[in-house]
Amino acid sequence: MAIAVDESHPETNDRLEEPFYFPSDGRQMFGWLHRPASEPADIGLVICKPFGYEAICSHRSVRALAQTAAAVGIPALRFDYTGTGDSEDAQPGTEQFAIWTQDVVAAVHEMQRRTGVARVCLLGIRLGALLAMRAAVQCEAACALIVIAPVINGRRYLRELRTVQLAAAQLVVAAPTPIAETEETKAADTGSLEVSGFSLSPQTIATLMSTDLMTQPAPALQILVIDRTDLPGARAWATALSGLGASVEYQCLPGIVEMVWTAPHFSVIPKSIFGAIKDWLMRLPAVATADNLPSRGQRYGRFPDPASTTLRLRFDADGTQTVLTEHPVFVCPERGLFGIVTEPPSGEARRRGVILLNGGATYHIGPNRLYVSLARRWAQHGYVVLRLDLAGLGESAPAPGRPGSEVFPPSAIEDIRSAIEHLRDQYAVRDITVGGLCSGAYHSLRAAVSGLPVSRVLMVNPQNFFWKEGMAISDLQLAEIVHNPGVYRERLLSGAYWRRLLTGRVNIWRVVKIYVHRVWFAVKTSLRDLARYLHIHLSRDLGRELAEVAARGVRIVFAFSRGDVGIDLLRLQGGSSLKRLGDSCRIHIVDGADHIFSQGSARRALEGILSDELFAPSPVSMPSPDQKPAAPVGGPRSRTSASVAHIP
Repeated sequence: MAIAVDESHPETNDRLEEPFYFPSDGRQMFGWLHRPASEPADIGLVICKPFGYEAICSHRSVRALAQTAAAVGIPALRFDYTGTGDSEDAQPGTEQFAIWTQDVVAAVHEMQRRTGVARVCLLGIRLGALLAMRAAVQCEAACALIVIAPVINGRRYLRELRTVQLAAAQLVVAAPTPIAETEETKAADTGSLEVSGFSLSPQTIATLMSTDLMTQPAPALQILVIDRTDLPGARAWATALSGLGASVEYQCLPGIVEMVWTAPHFSVIPKSIFGAIKDWLMRLPAVATADNLPSRGQRYGRFPDPASTTLRLRFDADGTQTVLTEHPVFVCPERGLFGIVTEPPSGEARRRGVILLNGGATYHIGPNRLYVSLARRWAQHGYVVLRLDLAGLGESAPAPGRPGSEVFPPSAIEDIRSAIEHLRDQYAVRDITVGGLCSGAYHSLRAAVSGLPVSRVLMVNPQNFFWKEGMAISDLQLAEIVHNPGVYRERLLSGAYWRRLLTGRVNIWRVVKIYVHRVWFAVKTSLRDLARYLHIHLSRDLGRELAEVAARGVRIVFAFSRGDVGIDLLRLQGGSSLKRLGDSCRIHIVDGADHIFSQGSARRALEGILSDELFAPSPVSMPSPDQKPAAPVGGPRSRTSASVAHIP
């Protein structure tokens, strides 16, 4: 069944989607309550997300699930477990599995407190399904359960995670002493597991190792099991549940891979799964009639609660406690632009701010929650940090007439302008830095080129410096043209590659197209350098744009993973102009890192680099053309630095 999913943002005078914080055993979690526009049913839906990168990929679908439930009269709550998303960080080494189970129970109670519903249906995806099962046993209010591709066996799930970890390690271009190996050794020594930038503690791993739903009692609930079509693994468990007295409906439906394991910019909302969930929810027996239900105004009378819109974060350093505040904001309410602001301690006199932009189609926490870590770190140093969702990404509504999940929305410059105005108006910020990873780096540069009042741009692994309206991410990209010829030359020595080529599993025409474009691109690069020498202004000239930005006193910072395609792209498109920028343009190379810095050591190195550059004073003038490039502060370092004169 196909159903409509409304990804637009509701009107602000009667907003139906409300962000807030709520407690769980002394910790504060972040959540969204989706309220029905009409008289609500006497049942609520609490959505339990999957773990790690699966949560990043499925964020759009989880949001749409909550909207779908609200559209049929069922209030829905989605939330971030402790130490994930926008919630409060967990203490190092804690047993996450028990904490997250308690978080689910707390979410059920919060749903009841805020809406007055008597019953709650838990919906869990992957590891979230396992947490929902455990929480349902502890919740008298839990009347039903929906599980999507559930984790049945913890030991098998950990094997899957380790396979993903090993595959990711193969993509890292390492230094002579690889950071990736150091991180793996450290993880092995401590017993922890880090996958795609998300960690499980040794205690959590031990709990998962001994967890098997096939051997555990089942709650006497109505249960909908939705299994994947390519590798179904929950049918035997569903059959066992029926034998234990549960009322079970099993469905094997397409769309789970596209929802949970597909990169965020390619993820797809699974309409068939949504339709099955909607139909099943509507068939749940009622325990209250419309006559004895409280009115909508009475049931939502305590919402919103102003005290629940701010998260207080306490950090201890050198015996001194620092208190930061974090809260959700609608930067431009009429356009539905959403973000999270982290404020420095009260009394901070310096008015400095940072705006972090979506990396690809990830939402405002950033890849592997990188932006949350940066925001809380920088706020301790006096910065107001806004993690912004551009139009159509994360929690922000798409611009009128535009699709959702658009990585390069044409309204991006206006979105950034609105964010700058918000920081100026609400926090009196004057010194503003804009930054981001991948497409976030692209938009940061475009903001500086367009003349927005920024002091710095922090760009991490940009893979595109110019984007045409109408292009698609699946189209042949310039980064692919620059990078792939060398890759293909290496593969010609591989027997496996030749077998794929001869059996038609390689798009030979795309390979030919890449080589032809590569030759033409090299010619254009030489012509652009000649035009710069003759002082002829050409469109889409990166070198000229960087020079103009630096001339306005904007500090330009690039950070790349070693081997990332953006390095070659910057060198070729920037051309000879890079050598004349001197210390106005800084370039760092991080060894042992993948594109999204998912390894802990590389991520910490990146955070150190960006922090050093953020805290450094901006250049006040453009160096003269004959001035020699300045060496990086502190000289070349093995972890990173290369000056602009020494790009590999």
